[in-house]
Amino acid sequence: MYTHLFSPITINGLEIRNRIAYPSLGLLYSYDTRLNDKYYHFYDEIARGGAGIVTVGPVGVDFIGAGFVPLSLAQDESIASFAKATRMIRSRGASPWIQLFHGGAYTHPFLINNEIPMAPSAVFSKYSKATPRQMSLEDIQGVQTAFADAAVRAKEAGFEGVEIIGSAGYLITQFLSPLTNLRQDEYGGSFENRVRFPRQIIEMVRDRVGQNFPLGVRMAGNDFVPGSTGDEITPEIAKVYEKAGVDVLNVTGGWHESKVPQLPMELPRSGFSFLAMNIRQAVTIPVMASNRITTPGQAEKILQDGQADMVNLGRVLIADPFWPAKAKANRAQEIRPCVACSQGCTDELFNGRPVSCIGNARAGFEGERIIEKTTSPKQVMIVGAGVAGLEAAITAKQAGHRVEIYEKKGEIGGQIWIAAAPPHKQELLEFIRYYRAMVAKYEIPIHLNSCVDLAMIQKINPDHLIIAQGAAPLIPPIEGTDDKSVHSSWEVLGSNPCLGKQVAIIGGGAVGLETAHFAAKKGTLSPEMLHFLMTYEALEMERIKHYMFSGASRVTVFEMLEKAGQDVGKSTRWILMNNLARYGVKINSSSKVVSIKEGLVTYEREGERFQEQFDTVVLASGSRPVQTLEGQVKELDIPYSVIGDCVRPGKINDAVHGGFLTAVSL
Repeated sequence: MYTHLFSPITINGLEIRNRIAYPSLGLLYSYDTRLNDKYYHFYDEIARGGAGIVTVGPVGVDFIGAGFVPLSLAQDESIASFAKATRMIRSRGASPWIQLFHGGAYTHPFLINNEIPMAPSAVFSKYSKATPRQMSLEDIQGVQTAFADAAVRAKEAGFEGVEIIGSAGYLITQFLSPLTNLRQDEYGGSFENRVRFPRQIIEMVRDRVGQNFPLGVRMAGNDFVPGSTGDEITPEIAKVYEKAGVDVLNVTGGWHESKVPQLPMELPRSGFSFLAMNIRQAVTIPVMASNRITTPGQAEKILQDGQADMVNLGRVLIADPFWPAKAKANRAQEIRPCVACSQGCTDELFNGRPVSCIGNARAGFEGERIIEKTTSPKQVMIVGAGVAGLEAAITAKQAGHRVEIYEKKGEIGGQIWIAAAPPHKQELLEFIRYYRAMVAKYEIPIHLNSCVDLAMIQKINPDHLIIAQGAAPLIPPIEGTDDKSVHSSWEVLGSNPCLGKQVAIIGGGAVGLETAHFAAKKGTLSPEMLHFLMTYEALEMERIKHYMFSGASRVTVFEMLEKAGQDVGKSTRWILMNNLARYGVKINSSSKVVSIKEGLVTYEREGERFQEQFDTVVLASGSRPVQTLEGQVKELDIPYSVIGDCVRPGKINDAVHGGFLTAVSL
């Protein structure tokens, strides 16, 4: 079915079994420069799942450049740990590659014993919040040699290809960019001078590893930083790389400090494939496309349309390592989705914690969380078909238990339907697609529109009962919550009622802010209408922008805390806050609402009392657990577990991981 995706490709004499590459992604599974069992289990799962290339890394080439990257090939002593990984990956039929890394100005001083990072010029870095020292010619030669030495060690460790990172705002892009390269010598100024540093690295590495060893560069298709390197220049850089000896180019988006989202849901699926095509048109070597390529159909189209020769599946393979195998077997509906939430991967890295996945309870725990077939199957009754109940059901069935699900509503998914309603959150609906497919695959009976009570449980008399009733909106103790103009955020996101011209959102956590975004976007231009207006130049761009971000309602958020959105992930909070600003959402922080009677919002701030009139008031004050069954089943002589929001309202991560762990412990 996916003939292009699963056709082999040859890179400098090395045949790769398909067009799927797992790229280098930071995992933080060790801190001693070497790989350990956690890495081995992770990469083994990716290779076993069917990827053509499995890239280990990023791997530092020296101490100062490694920074927040814990892996390193700066010393011969590390070779053995990497050799074990290459043998493992190759035994699964995949090709082991490695990415060599130097962060330059992006290195945080506290991670290198408070030494000063080095970069092309002493330009303050918004990412590391530090000013590096300008590299001397001796420094430049030292780093270039470090790349070449590390490449030789990588070859000795059994890697079949080496990739040099020249993207994301790291050292090589700092030399290329006129924003960060202010040098007056042969490494700064003209294009030829600025590209000299990476060109010489490539030439040196090529000389050391030989002509027949695959060599790649991961490059930015556009820095997406004003004044830096744009996509009109990157094809010329690609030509230099090809001439210097590169065999494949891996094209991604911009810098970490870019104000253009690179990974989250806001980026459309396969959104940056046009950047790969731009590079591919300038070179003769294979080009890889990257960023948010989620489905086999999208991957196949990128290849079929000639935008790229290979595709990178990064977080997608963390969510489901067996994506390639399932796609090849025409079972794409069974692929566990990556919803681009960044919560288990990027947010965890930003907090200095190991990578996991909110939707895959085994990601990062491949060697520990193993589903073993039971020798004593149980009859398991699950109450609730939200994420927690569904995950428990599928896992228990995979373990060999007899499972039935009972759901009070007419559809599975629980709060996913609500969570997926705000702008750019529709990707969450992929969980429902996945669970529907898995329930059908394992032929798990599911009883919809079934309100479970004590009598039903006694009649069924299961060997084990799993209660996953979920949560309900929390109504705050303020005056006027029973007025007709008052809605809960659940009602607004779930039923999309008509809202007034002036809307108040009570609560500035993640749900409140996403509800505000949802309300403010109502009535704005659709993508299709935007395309129409721009195609026919029907309006001036200023008026188009007005209709893009000015909807039918003006929205104000009231938050008790000093700062709104404190429960939003670090990697996505800035995107949400910027979007709210674009739509003109007003946020009143440090504001305690005491009454919303008849739409008149009365609130206190800094000891003073204020009032504002609204047409619609929306309560987004959190959730409360539904525990109607828990107290009753204690009277029965039936073993039971309680999971998900009915224990404590949490996130999807808590539901998926809780459901999985409960099922494997039956």
